[in-house]
Amino acid sequence: MISELIKSSLGRFRIVAFMEGVSFLVLLGIAMPLKYLAGLPQAVRVVGMAHGVLFVLFVILLVQVAIEKSWPFKKSILSFFASLVPFGTFYADARWFKREQA
Repeated sequence: MISELIKSSLGRFRIVAFMEGVSFLVLLGIAMPLKYLAGLPQAVRVVGMAHGVLFVLFVILLVQVAIEKSWPFKKSILSFFASLVPFGTFYADARWFKREQA
């Protein structure tokens, strides 16, 4: 299944959106509590860097897919804002990306 997703730009975007969403949840739910409750700032450094790289990749792939698929501006902006909300990328995938892939 993953090999099929990698073949298209939308599939690659969906994979990165999933990983970005997971990294955001790990950052908020695990790394930040470790930093502030256990005094371990290293967790935020590592997870924060990974999340930052995935977020930048998400935005680049979003622009690529939006241009290739001629997405309306509203859909593109809503997809971007979904990445700023916990669980937002999962909702966007279920609501927009998965349907378009099928």
